[in-house]
Order: sequence, then C-alpha cells, then structure tokens
Amino acid sequence: MNSRTVWIVFALLAAVFVWIAAGRRATPPAAPDADALRACALAGRGGGPGPRQTDVPQGLGNFRLGDFTIEPLAGFAIEATVLGREDYRFDAGAALSPVDLALGWDRMGEPAVYRALDIDQSGRWYRYRWGAGGPPIEVAEIIRSSANMHMIPADPGVAAALARVRPEQRVRLRGWLVEARRADGWQWRSSLSREDSGGGSCELVVVCALE
Repeated sequence: MNSRTVWIVFALLAAVFVWIAAGRRATPPAAPDADALRACALAGRGGGPGPRQTDVPQGLGNFRLGDFTIEPLAGFAIEATVLGREDYRFDAGAALSPVDLALGWDRMGEPAVYRALDIDQSGRWYRYRWGAGGPPIEVAEIIRSSANMHMIPADPGVAAALARVRPEQRVRLRGWLVEARRADGWQWRSSLSREDSGGGSCELVVVCALE
C-alpha cells in the first residue's frame, strides 16, 4: 500500500467518524406551534409520587410539533426513579422522541429492588432480568410499577433538561400521553395503562415540564 493510498484510507475513515459523530449529536426538538404552547399550560397538573392520568379537557384539540400532528389522549404526570435511559438518532421516531427513559415508582423506585435486576434498553424496549434468587418483587408488580417511556420534548428547555437526566435520579414530569401522526401515514400511539407489557405498552409522552 503506497502513501497516497494510506492517506485516502485515513481521509475516508475521518469522514465516517465525522458522520457518526454528527449523528450522535442531540436531535433538536420539533418546533411547537401556538396550540402546543397552550396545551402545555393545561398538561398533567397535580402532585404526588407515581403516575397520574387525567382526561383531556373539552375543547383541547390537536397541535403540531414540527412535521407531526399530536393528538392528546390523556394528561399525564409522574414522579419516579430513572432506571435507565437510551438515546435514539436513526430510527423512525428519533426526530420526534430522541430519548427513552425507563422509570420506576412505588417499590420499583427503591434501590434495593431495581439494583437486584439487570436492566437494559434497546430498540425502544425496556428489559429486566434477575439472577438465581428470582425477582426481588413479584413480576406483576414490576410490570405495574415500571415502564419504558418515549419522551417528546415540548421545547428546547425541556430538551436540555432531558439531556441531563441520568440513571438513579429522581424526576418529576408532566405533559400528555399522545398519538403522533405524520403526513406520510406514519403514526405512533401511547399506551394508556400501567398494567400492560409487551408490544404497544410503552408511553409516548409530550413532556411539558421536567424537574
């Protein structure tokens, strides 16, 4: 291999590295319209730990976030422990929801419980495994007190707050459980239950406020 070939190879590798690095930068949040800002003023009010789900007020319609039409399905608020996070850049939903948070509440928010599980996320799924001693609590309780949630930042401030979230932190957020649609027919719908598991059981959350 001559020196010119070596430099060409290095240049190609550098270009690939730059492309990958660019893809890993935080996806900017979709631009909200005025209806989205009004919707966030009404979203998920209330206090206390665990998930709280409320009806959509009469007269609240759909709103836009960038290329997506957002239909609120329920008001949502939760205080929970972050069991894990996974960032997404290249899948179909990444332009809308760049990060998933696996959240635990009630006993699944306790370190002695979640640290007894091997927790991981990929492909928009949240998975947990346990060792030879068995699960630290009943599996049914794990299901109803933890979930993988697809986070949609309502504005740049929320996007910045989401970027700072790390596992084992305690967070409080409020917003909407939603269905998102795009003009090409693509759609994504939130679960409205904390009792389900498997495909379609994740929450799709427009996050209006995060602490």
